[in-house]
Amino acid sequence: MSLNTEEFSNYLTDFRHELHRFPELSSQEIETTRRIRQQLDAHQIRVLDLPLNTGLVAEVGPVDGPLFVIRSDIDALPIEEQADVSYRSEHPGIMHACGHDFHSTAALGAAIILKRQEAQLLGRVRILFQAAEEIGVGAQEIIASGALDEAFAVVGLHNDPSLPAGTIGCKGGPLTAAVDCFAISVQGVGSHAAKPEQSIDPIVMASQLVATLQSIISRNIPSADNAVVSITQFHSGSAWNIIPDKAWLEGTVRSFSAQVRDRIQQRFQQIITGFSAAFDVKIDLDWQAGPPSVVNDPHWAAFALAQATKSGLIAKEVDASPIGEDFAYYLQRTPGTFVMVGTGEQHPLHHPAFKINDQVLLPTAQYLADFAIAGLTAYRAG
Repeated sequence: MSLNTEEFSNYLTDFRHELHRFPELSSQEIETTRRIRQQLDAHQIRVLDLPLNTGLVAEVGPVDGPLFVIRSDIDALPIEEQADVSYRSEHPGIMHACGHDFHSTAALGAAIILKRQEAQLLGRVRILFQAAEEIGVGAQEIIASGALDEAFAVVGLHNDPSLPAGTIGCKGGPLTAAVDCFAISVQGVGSHAAKPEQSIDPIVMASQLVATLQSIISRNIPSADNAVVSITQFHSGSAWNIIPDKAWLEGTVRSFSAQVRDRIQQRFQQIITGFSAAFDVKIDLDWQAGPPSVVNDPHWAAFALAQATKSGLIAKEVDASPIGEDFAYYLQRTPGTFVMVGTGEQHPLHHPAFKINDQVLLPTAQYLADFAIAGLTAYRAG
């Protein structure tokens, strides 16, 4: 197969469509892993023997050179597909609504391009096909396997439907948000609805909690710091004439600095403790910390934008986004950058009608390969 041709572009498109038809949820990507390995084997690209249940790590280049890492992800979402495409998901209730089929196919394309130039590479390029990004644990599994131990730099990618096709978006510093979720249970005392004085009404308490927690952003966080508190679930009651004894709230917090993240959690606990004492109710907070903010190394972010121009793409400095990404864990260990790849599509990430522009596949694969080659060259040059 020749590279940079219509044939290679069609090959990548066909493979992405295959992955799209058979999506698998986080930590269940057995067949997805097998399909990727099959393609790597077909191109004589070595796969490392690492203790991973799903996902895999490939490598191109001399076995003892400096190490540059490309990261992609492979898992899908529990969403019923509504996209009008011929290759719709054949797994009910599961679809690639975040474009991880695009990411992994572009990474595969980069691996194939690099393999064709292996004799000229100035070091190793390791390509991560990471599982379980959507549940925030896959990056830590890869790190625990040792796949990043010797790397001098790592680059990751994510498609962005809001950016025009052929655009690489990036910025130094925080790019995505830290993601936390919370569940709050309010234990009151139920009664007949006609005798509210006999109750400790959890609906009234929970409603006041919703309003008070929103004040954290407006009154406790500096206006220059972006953060979000969203209550996304409120459950209570079972009948129109009964005051229930319990209420439940759930939601998410997004922030871009460790200090703001800690402050919001601290205020949550202070508010809940105060409500418990003031209204004589038992309120429990279950706080689940997700991935931290992706904080791009300024040098590698600038490098990514410069490489976009050299690769014939449009370079754009973008604003930080409140989405979450477990690529953040890699950047806590290894310098690097996360880039957004514009696809110019109508529907946003996680939408049931989400689609990917296949014309962006080959340029993205070439960009990743160019980035790795340029990164190795710069490292060798000191």
